[in-house]
Amino acid sequence: MTIRIEFDKVSVRYPRSADTAVDGVTFSMAGPGIHGVLGRNGAGKTTLLSVLAAFRKPSAGRVLLDGEPVYENPAAMSRICLISGGGDTVEHNWPEDRVADALTMAALFRPNWSAEYADELVAKFELAPRKRLSELSRGQRAQLGCVLGLASRAPVTIFDETYLGMDAPARHLFYDELLRDYDSHPRLIILSTHLIDEVAPLLEDVVILHKGRLLVHDDAETLRGRGAAVTGPADRVDAFIGDRTVLSLRELGGTKRATVHGEPWSEQSALAAGVTVEPLALQELFVHLTTRGAR
Repeated sequence: MTIRIEFDKVSVRYPRSADTAVDGVTFSMAGPGIHGVLGRNGAGKTTLLSVLAAFRKPSAGRVLLDGEPVYENPAAMSRICLISGGGDTVEHNWPEDRVADALTMAALFRPNWSAEYADELVAKFELAPRKRLSELSRGQRAQLGCVLGLASRAPVTIFDETYLGMDAPARHLFYDELLRDYDSHPRLIILSTHLIDEVAPLLEDVVILHKGRLLVHDDAETLRGRGAAVTGPADRVDAFIGDRTVLSLRELGGTKRATVHGEPWSEQSALAAGVTVEPLALQELFVHLTTRGAR
């Protein structure tokens, strides 16, 4: 089933501080698919995702799910599951409840909830069902958040820095389970994270926010192809890159390394020009784009 989310000139302002967390953001996402929402601290990621989940009303603009506004729309809200903050919200909501209680509560609000899958995930993450939420470590709370998100099987499932505090084996278990369950139950999944290198292979589409504004929105493969490091004799590098956007430059003796953003080159053209072209990892491209955007 096709799912479509539209952000239409969405802004969020805080009247008391006069700060603008999100400023006129417009883009759309289609699913099934796995999307990344990336940005530096304070970029507006969490605020934007809370508007999508109808936890916050935008100051201007609107968010639509399959053409219907999400805010104060119970039918739309029941189709969206937001798990955020390394699982901290789990403890804050029900500190004296137990892991099993959290699963029971989630089942009441999630029409597509799978109790069988939730139990399977609890066992894989080695969570004790009778343990109180206040007794869980931060990593265990994050694991429980991942269980709640995956087992919800909500048409729109959002993980906003959910895996903070989880160690590497637990994070990779989450990634494996996400792909496995997505394959059997396709939906629109959004991952917001600082661990870009880890999630990059999962992403089909990438949104980059910077200072509350939309900086980049592209499919992941195209985005990766538009960032490259060109290395060679300085004069040849300069001639080869032409008027493309230069993100950074490094020079050592007569050798130059230019990180550029633009349409990809063919391997043959690089060989003919006497330079080396290497694609940038998504995280490296993200760092260059947001550092450049900060100036």
